[in-house]
Parts: sequence; structure tokens; C-alpha cells
Amino acid sequence: MELNYSTYLKLHPLLDLQEPRSRPTEHDEMLFIVIHQVYELWFKLLLHELDKIKADLSANDLFGAIGSFKRVRTVMKTLVGQLDILETMTPMSFSAFRDRLETASGFQSAQFRALEFVLGQKRAQLLQGFERNPAEHALLERRLREQSLVAHFYDFLAHRGIAIPADLRSRDVTLPAAPDERIQEGLCRLYREQPDAAILLELMTDFDEGLQEWRYRHVMLTQRTIGNKAGTGGSSGVEFLRSTLFKPVFEDLWAIRHKF
Repeated sequence: MELNYSTYLKLHPLLDLQEPRSRPTEHDEMLFIVIHQVYELWFKLLLHELDKIKADLSANDLFGAIGSFKRVRTVMKTLVGQLDILETMTPMSFSAFRDRLETASGFQSAQFRALEFVLGQKRAQLLQGFERNPAEHALLERRLREQSLVAHFYDFLAHRGIAIPADLRSRDVTLPAAPDERIQEGLCRLYREQPDAAILLELMTDFDEGLQEWRYRHVMLTQRTIGNKAGTGGSSGVEFLRSTLFKPVFEDLWAIRHKF
């Protein structure tokens, strides 16, 4: 078969994947499906880029990490922007096909859970519910037990002359990352003495802010669409989403803002 635009991108199978379940088809169900499929593609790219960033940080490749953090920061802005499109769907429009989702829920996105694990926001209990899908469960198990982005950030800091305490190095990798005051003094020094590294630190903060903005907008979209109803798939909906707000990835970078 000749390689062309369509075959390279596998457009025919890709464009066959949007299958509304409502009968007769509700107009906005297509929007709902497309947005969430596109989100999964962005999650796939973020995981791909963050794996590169982890390698860049451990190798002290400052400019490689800067380039990739610019990309993932821009992806986060795009994720936020896509919520503007989803908000054109009214609560009545969503209600017209919501029952067709049955037990399906965004809480079941294995890629987003893997993304959280990569970023150091690890919670082993989140593997529950993925047992019926061995491939997804294996993905999450692997991401849970590998070093997070924060651990690779420590490698970068060590290259830059910041002493990393031994207990941080030997910490259980399945636990969530946590701020540490011993790191924060070194970060302040890095800002003052290595302006090239400070560019990276600000990009990391930008990415973190983008992730928190997306979480906030997601909460508001959910509340706007379903109010205080329970989420699909038995989730608690808005209540659970609110509990995820204002939990940054790079807590040490936020903890030092008042020291400059």
C-alpha cells in the first residue's frame, strides 16, 4: 500500500473510532467522545515527553529539559483550552445521553493515573478497579514502582551542586513525593547563582500551574454540567475532583517563592 497522509496517520481506523451509543444519536455525544479521545492522545504524548525529561534531568541535559518542558507546558495550556469547547455542551445536552455511559468514567483513565504516578502523585489504591484490564493494570503497576519525575529532578540538582539527603534517595518509590526544606535552600541558591538553571525551574513551575489550572477548570466544568450529582461509574463526582485541587507536583519550588 502506498504511504500517504492517510495511511501514515492511519486515518481510516482513527476516524472510525467515534461511535455514539444514543439512539437516536444525540448531537452532542460526538463532541463528548472526540474531546475525550483527544485528551487520551495528549496524555500519551505527555507520558512520552516526561520520559524524555526524566532522562534529560538525570543526564544534566539542561537545554534538552528546557525544550521538553516548554512543550509539555504548552500541551497543558491546550488541555485547558479544550474545556472551553466542552463547555459549549449544556447540562440538558449531556443528560440526554449520559445514561449511555453506564459504568464508564474518566476516573478509569489509566493514562491519566499513569501521568499522576510519573509526576510523583502516587497512590497505590488507585490500581483498584483496573484488575479487569491486565494491560492497564500492568502499566500502572510499572509506573507506580519506577522513579518519579521528582526523583530525577534530584539527580539534576545533584549535578548542579545541591546535596541530596540519603533518606530522599532511598525513599520508597511507591510513596507520593513530598516537599523537603533541605532541598529548598539549595533551590534558592540555584536561582541566584545559575540563571540558566533558573529558566528550567520557572518552566517547571509554569507546567505545575497549568496542571492545577486544568484540575480547577475540570472541577468547574463538572459542577456546571452535573451539579452535585454522583459521577458516572459510581464516582463521587465534583466532591472527589475538589480533593485533588491545589496539590502541586514541585512543592519545593512553590515553598520558596517568598524567599526572593
